Amino acid sequence: MPVPRHRRSATALLGATLLCALAPLAASAMEGMWTLDNLPKATLAQKYGFTPDDAWVNKVMHSAARMAGGCSTSFVSAGGLVLTNHHCVDSCLGDLSRPGQDLRRQGFLAQHPQEERQCPGMELNRLEQITDVSAAFAQATAGKTGQAYTEAANATRARLESACVNGQDATVRCDVVTLYQGGARHLYRYHRYQDVRLAFAPEVSIGAFGGDPDNFDFPRYDLDMGLLRVYENGRPAATPEFFPFNPHGPEAGELVITAGNPGSTQRLLTVAQLETLRDVDLPGRLLREAEQRGLLNQYGSEGTEQNRLAQKTLRWIENGFKVQYGQLETLRDAEVMARKRSEEAALRQFAASRPELKDTLGAWDDIARATRVYREIHPHLAYTEGAEGYWTDYYSWARTLVRAAAERSKPSGERLPEFADAALLATQRHLLAPRPIDPAFEKVKLAWSLSQMRQWLGADAPLVRQVLGRKSPQTLAAELVDGTTLGDPKVRQALWDGGAAAIAASQDPFIRLALATDGEARALRARHENEVKAVETRAAEQIARVRFARTGTSVYPDATFSLRLSFGEIRGFKKNGQPVAPFTEIGGTFARATGEDPFALPQSWLTAQPALNPAQRFNMVSTNDIIGGNSGSPLINRRGELVGLIFDGNLGSLGGAYWYDEADNRAVSVHAGAILETLDKVYHADRLVQELKAGAVH
Repeated sequence: MPVPRHRRSATALLGATLLCALAPLAASAMEGMWTLDNLPKATLAQKYGFTPDDAWVNKVMHSAARMAGGCSTSFVSAGGLVLTNHHCVDSCLGDLSRPGQDLRRQGFLAQHPQEERQCPGMELNRLEQITDVSAAFAQATAGKTGQAYTEAANATRARLESACVNGQDATVRCDVVTLYQGGARHLYRYHRYQDVRLAFAPEVSIGAFGGDPDNFDFPRYDLDMGLLRVYENGRPAATPEFFPFNPHGPEAGELVITAGNPGSTQRLLTVAQLETLRDVDLPGRLLREAEQRGLLNQYGSEGTEQNRLAQKTLRWIENGFKVQYGQLETLRDAEVMARKRSEEAALRQFAASRPELKDTLGAWDDIARATRVYREIHPHLAYTEGAEGYWTDYYSWARTLVRAAAERSKPSGERLPEFADAALLATQRHLLAPRPIDPAFEKVKLAWSLSQMRQWLGADAPLVRQVLGRKSPQTLAAELVDGTTLGDPKVRQALWDGGAAAIAASQDPFIRLALATDGEARALRARHENEVKAVETRAAEQIARVRFARTGTSVYPDATFSLRLSFGEIRGFKKNGQPVAPFTEIGGTFARATGEDPFALPQSWLTAQPALNPAQRFNMVSTNDIIGGNSGSPLINRRGELVGLIFDGNLGSLGGAYWYDEADNRAVSVHAGAILETLDKVYHADRLVQELKAGAVH
């Protein structure tokens, strides 16, 4: 359990709040996750003497990339070599592992090109173009509310994305990105790489050195990196625009930039929405993840193979728990909420002072009413549409198959968004990826989640009685898993290809379960979309009008897992009143090692210790504004050279979902020089080192 984050004094915080209320200025260069078409150029020029031109922005856009399922990446050679975090390739390592061959524990190195192994289902996207489509949405949804609004917005999204892909879905992906909580919508066109192969990953004991105790902390000593390669037509893809390595790295005070895809922030939410997160969502997630962590630890203690399977999921559960605990602490901070209320009051007062904004005055109250509906339906929504009672890939596959069969017969614009034409390939690839699954492990997870559903909805709830009948969760889980054949990708392929007729004829118990529960899940999803999301989005569009009238686009939008630049500098911070230097060195890793997990170094490092430069900088912190999804982001200098690799934040960054505090918030990265030093002297990855050095700054 992490200690509460360091808090600024009430006087300082309320002083900042007052300034925000009275003089809404552009964010400083340190704060913000900026879209590429709206960078804080004036602030950068004034503070750092740096004005990124169009050529610089285009190079960054084409050198950065993202994993479709989460995490950021970047190209680091002209031959399709991609740099990201170890924890971002962790799922690939797990999927490629087998009993007796734990690639997470052993690490992986392709000494020759033909040894690079494809990661099942992994996809990389490189941004190519941004188009403002706000007017199309405004026209389509004008005067509409509730279900009519949802249907119009979904149809418009499907039409724009489909036209953008234009039948080239093998190499093109298009996403409508909602910015400013609905104040703007942009269409992002990506080049899609569907053949992604693993080239290198260190052992998890150094890729996650320090484990959960060191997570979201600093000083750190982590080689949290991995190398992938994208292929096209069976050959390494040509990627002429990439970030060359600068092994010298940055100095303290130097400007550094992240080019990544932050997942989600909630800095522009209303107070009612933040209170719902604080009172409903975060406590529920924390309780669930705490119990999941206990279950996985228990299962992992039962044997070597059980441990391998449990660890694949446990790392993510522990990380999520710590993140959400920090977020809850932030929203429980009376000073932070006072700031949010003051900012909201100032915005409402501004709207009231402008006759042209009179129609926006009810927006905040509309959102408050929507949050009350959400609180009412939340428990059943979580266990129906949220599928929290069915913690197993078998059910996820079954639901996708059941819904795909029903949705694909409809026009694209009338389908659930995940089955619209532009999204269908991604859905299909995720379903059919040949990932291994262990039936015994799935029984344990499913029995636990069914028990949770019974506990939280009650044994007499119609859904619980429908699903369990007179059986215990353990008995039902065993029957379902023993009776299914969905673990075979060929079976899933046949059901996908067979469509509605194949689904209707299937006697697979998970298919029957998904069919039986889909009606209630869809009904609750529709209610949530029409009575909560549609209301909140429509009201947020009105609030965005107020914000634009007051500050224009000098305020950045919330994160949306789309490419953003964050500008900061290498700088230490204070922890418990003591200064923390911005760098650690490789030599400190051996001093920190204890020989016991999670501070046990792999044998490869112990063997290589005499050859390593102990003074080589290893990890470092900067003031870049990041959040989950930034994992794997390149840290570059003003010349577009890669000087580090973002892999974490400190404890002070956990409240970054709701606000940015320059005194506390730090991004943690691996030094570019440490990556080359260890690839060379620990792993003897000569082929990859030569490829990285070919474009490196000397």
